[in-house]
Amino acid sequence: MAIEAKAKAMRAKGVDILSFSVGEPDFDTPAHIKKAADEAIAAGFTKYTPASGMPELKAAVARAVKQSCGVDYGTNQVVVSCGAKHVIASAIYTLIGEGDEVLIPAPYWVSYPVMARLAGGVPRIVYPDGENMIWESGPAHLPPAGAGFKLSPKALKAGLNSKTRVVILNYPSNPSGAVYSASELKELAAVLAGHGAVVVSDEIYGALVYDEPFSPLAKVAPELLDRLIIVNGVSKTYSMTGWRIGWAVGPADVIGAIGNLQSQTTSNPASISQHAALAALEGPQDCVEEMRREFAKRRDIIVAGFRKFPGVSCDSPGGAFYIFPDFRALLSKSSVAGALGLKDGFAGASSRLCAYFLDSAKVAAVPGVEFGYECHVRFSFAASEENIIKALARIGDALGNLVKG
Repeated sequence: MAIEAKAKAMRAKGVDILSFSVGEPDFDTPAHIKKAADEAIAAGFTKYTPASGMPELKAAVARAVKQSCGVDYGTNQVVVSCGAKHVIASAIYTLIGEGDEVLIPAPYWVSYPVMARLAGGVPRIVYPDGENMIWESGPAHLPPAGAGFKLSPKALKAGLNSKTRVVILNYPSNPSGAVYSASELKELAAVLAGHGAVVVSDEIYGALVYDEPFSPLAKVAPELLDRLIIVNGVSKTYSMTGWRIGWAVGPADVIGAIGNLQSQTTSNPASISQHAALAALEGPQDCVEEMRREFAKRRDIIVAGFRKFPGVSCDSPGGAFYIFPDFRALLSKSSVAGALGLKDGFAGASSRLCAYFLDSAKVAAVPGVEFGYECHVRFSFAASEENIIKALARIGDALGNLVKG
């Protein structure tokens, strides 16, 4: 969002900036959902609701989870919050005490480590190559080329210890778009089965997968249900980021504690937004499939474009709407390092590269260092095909000029 703020400031001065930085769909909220909000206002549904969410919405969430996971949850096992971010933070504050560790696979969504710190906990970052470290503000780790973005059972086992209270899994991943298969999840679950940590499964992008069906952890590993918190919401699935509705589903005691915390802090999510979310869950779902197909087309265009750039490696994401290309081969060239002012290996490389893209290509993206990976950059393809093609041309020219020095 800091990148986007700078981009907006440049736009205000008349600069033509293409934004690939913010993680939200560029589609409008479907009409039937907006209509439900209008009707709720007209009917006077503008008062407080129960602090943990409307019973009708909780029941709709439970039905949606039943349909996707095959698991029955009662409304006492659902808490509705002001977005998935809110409920993840509340879960962490509820579950950990001073000095408890939160195991976070890298690359990670930027807020996870900070949430753990704010709650008095200790974030332990685990990388696909098996290295794990206590999170600090400093140079990000860079796994070997080709290590991928998924946590292996071996790396997970190495990161767990007696202080681990919570393990966060996020798939499809922000920032990489990586998706765990059912078999991969079963292998991770086998490791987790021997440890008592609570698993927070952040599945906010679960409706946006492209190559194979999404595998909910609750369905794959029912042995974890007594300590599994499923997080989801309407923001990405229905293009409702500003409506701020997310939820957590899990064991009644933990969900009840999250609801109690919410009652004493934010109280209920907005009543109108809850009615809109109810319409989203219970209404037609063709809008979701239309958006998913459009994102799949955009993914193929942007991945093909980045793979043409010399010195850039780009995996094709299995879900979400991000690519996370690796620029280390390009950055290894002395001419490029010199042009970007790199003096200490790759330290600061992704931030300098993003600044260069913004200034020279007029394209806004997010440095990989913010997600725990140096030399990478996150680009959101929640943008029109026209703007994707235009951005690829600009980035290609900027990289060509960078190589020439």
